[in-house]
Amino acid sequence: MDVPLWFALAAIGYLGCKLFRPPFWLVLVLLLGGYLVADSILALVIDTAVK
Repeated sequence: MDVPLWFALAAIGYLGCKLFRPPFWLVLVLLLGGYLVADSILALVIDTAVK
C-alpha cells in the first residue's frame, strides 16, 4: 500500500493537534519556521545530516 507523503504528514499533524492540543501560536511558529528553514542554507546542512 502506497500512501502519499503529504497525506501521511497531514494525518499525523491532524492527530497531533487533536490529541496533544498544542497552543495555536506554537503550531504557527513551527510551520513558519519549517517553511523559512526549507528555503535557507540550513536546508542543505540538514539534508546532508539526515542522509
